[in-house]
Parts: sequence; C-alpha cells; structure tokens
Amino acid sequence: MQLRRSRRTRPWKAASAVAAGVLTLGACGGGPDDDAKPVASSPAPDIECVGSGQVRGSGSTAQQNAMKRWMNQYQQACPGVQLVYNPLGSGAGVAQFQRGATTFGGTDEALTEEDRVLTEDVCPGGQALDLPMLGGPIAVGYNLPGVTRLVLDAPTLARIFDARITRWNDPAIQRLNPKVKLPDLAIAPVHRADDSGTTQNLNAYLTGAAKEVWPYPADKKWHGRGGHSAPGSDAVSTMVTQTEGAIGYFELSFAANRKIGTVLIDTGAAQPVGPSTRSASAGIAEAKVAGEGKDLKLKLDYETSAEGAYPIVLVTYEIVCDTGNEPESLPALKSFLTYTASQEGQEQLHSIHYAPLPAKVAAQVREVIATLS
Repeated sequence: MQLRRSRRTRPWKAASAVAAGVLTLGACGGGPDDDAKPVASSPAPDIECVGSGQVRGSGSTAQQNAMKRWMNQYQQACPGVQLVYNPLGSGAGVAQFQRGATTFGGTDEALTEEDRVLTEDVCPGGQALDLPMLGGPIAVGYNLPGVTRLVLDAPTLARIFDARITRWNDPAIQRLNPKVKLPDLAIAPVHRADDSGTTQNLNAYLTGAAKEVWPYPADKKWHGRGGHSAPGSDAVSTMVTQTEGAIGYFELSFAANRKIGTVLIDTGAAQPVGPSTRSASAGIAEAKVAGEGKDLKLKLDYETSAEGAYPIVLVTYEIVCDTGNEPESLPALKSFLTYTASQEGQEQLHSIHYAPLPAKVAAQVREVIATLS
C-alpha cells in the first residue's frame, strides 16, 4: 500500500536516537491482536508530516494494538519521525508523563485533580489535558454449555459478581431469558487480580447502573465478594474458556479471538445490546464533556436506554500539555495525534475491535490538538 506524504514539513532535531516506529511491549506482553497489519484496502491516509522528530508515549495496554496500527501507518507516510509507545499500564503511563519521561501518556481513566497538580512541572505555564482517542466495549464473557444467547441487566450482573446469585438457573436470570434452558450449574465469576482500567470501567458501570445493588467504589481495584481472580485480561479470558459456568470481563478482542460467548445487556431499550465496536461508539456518543476549557474528559451515561448503545465501555485518553511542550517534540506530537484523531485514523479501528470516537468528539479533539504549544 502506498501512503501519501504531505509536502509540508518542519525539520527539527530529535531529542535522542530511538528505533523508528518501535512499539516497546515491555513486561506487559502483547495482546491477541499484536500481529494486526494495515488493511490493504483502506485508503491512504492524508497525513500532515513533519520532517523529523521523536514522540515517546507509554501507558494503557488497552490501546496497544491501536497504537501499533497507527504507528505503522504513520511511519510509512512520515519516516523521519521516530515513534515509541510502551504499554506499561494506565497508572505507569500517568506516572511517566508526570516525571517528564514521555511526550504523552495513555490512560483508561481521565486524570484526577491530584494527578493534574503533579503534572505542573512538566507543563510549565500550562496544565495537562485529557484527550479521548478511542473506545472499546468491555465484554462480559461466559462459558455455559448449550447456551448461545444470554441476557443480563445491571442489577443481576452486580449480584452475580458479588456472589449473591450463585447458580445459572436462578429465577432472576431465568426471567431475563424466558426461552432459554439454563443449567443447574454453579456460577464461577472471574475478576482481575491486578488494578486495571478495565476493572475501573466495569465498577463505574455497576455503580452507575446498579447503584442500589453494587456498593463498591468505581476504582481500579476489585471489591466484589467471592469468585476467582487472574492477572490481566488474557488470563481472565483463558480461565473463562477453561471453566464451565464461568463468567468474566475483558476487552472485546479477547472474546472475539477466543470465540467466547458474550452477554447481551438489557438497558431498557427495545432490544438488549451486545458488545461491538459500533454499539460501543453509540454508547460513547451518549457521553457529555465534563472537563473544563480544553480538557475533554467525558462523563459516560451508564443508565442510557438509547437503542443500540452498549453501556459498558472504556475510553482511552492521551495526556498532553496544553502549553509548555518541548519545542523539539511538539510538531511531531501534533502531527501524530492529529492523524490518530482523523477520520482515516479512526475508521480503521473497527477492524481491530476498537470503537472509533463519535465524529463530533473526534472533531473537538483535533481542534484542541491544533492549539497545543
């Protein structure tokens, strides 16, 4: 595939030598889509290149496969720019950005006010901003022999993950699945053993949509009672595939690659909604911008009953300085992030199990990127 390179360039001196286009996987390892390649039939992206430069990022593991795709495409069009993204996890991404070790950080949870205060030294004269860049459904996967369609609602899901519903033929589950023969089988909930943005977003959904049932905070730690634990989405999904009666949560790509059945969520809409990139985008479209000024932190509507809107979604943000960026990295940073938020950059996310930003949100992100200084 031949990518078009813009004639507009702004040469500058890179901060240090780094292998071009490297995605450093680090200790977290790779996900099931690590070998994703650019889609040959996709149109050549129209990228405003700079002549040279270096952009270093780290953080969210949820977006590592999207970063690999974006970097591969961008590098072909703009070979003079050196790109590195190290998927160490959201917490590490924020911490490295706060230390000034990276040009941008990736996180599956918007910055807290405490986090923002700790970025003041790396954003002299300015502050850190949350820029939403992609989304994805958090699938609730299950292993239930003979059951190919399973509907749950937020209160029932909360009771399952809190060990208050313990068998699959419980009347609460049967009411939601009147035509399904549910087995008299013990439920084996599986949750993350490590702190994670995936857990935080599921906790936020249960807190928002089942507040009368789920008494726990919307943070990265798992607080529900009972069940089994495993480190990372890879291990959680593996345990679900190996355990009859199991139910767990992970990014959609793990369910798709391992052919795990996924729960349809009864949101109060006419039809229950399953996890897909398009239903997740519809869910994100129900969000409101809650940040101030140029900060684009989103407040998701976990109680939405909009048709086709999947409510258990994760949004990954890129953290950048609004002003005070290093002059040597700023042109390349703006060029790369403008591409990732562009129509071309967003459209290819469907093919690797991510949800593109709603067009209106993506336009706001590009407007803010253009003002970085």
